Amino acid sequence: QVQLVESGGGLVQAGGSLRLSCAASGRTFSSYTMGWFRQAPGKEREFVAAMWWSGELTYYDDSVKGRFTISRDNAKNTVCLQMNSLQPEDTAVYYCAATPYRTTSRSGYRYWGQGTQVSVSS
Repeated sequence: QVQLVESGGGLVQAGGSLRLSCAASGRTFSSYTMGWFRQAPGKEREFVAAMWWSGELTYYDDSVKGRFTISRDNAKNTVCLQMNSLQPEDTAVYYCAATPYRTTSRSGYRYWGQGTQVSVSS
């Protein structure tokens, strides 16, 4: 069982940065793939970034490549998403998620946080 709590969302102007954090509980955190997803109003939840449990592989959606960076600290049971050069189209609720599988598919993630709002003004 893994419980996830996100923090770090807020309102920022276009071109600005935010850093999201996700605190995980559970002794098996280090064996899980961690991912970030987002959901804008009226749209489906979509993949943003993921990192395998060992940290050797990361994946990003094309829309955030070069702007967002996912990182994790297994000793602290945390995963972060550094978001730079934010644009209004990045506005969404951002969710942290965990899965024992190596996947970027939303359906493959078993555990989800409650989400944190990110709003980018133009």
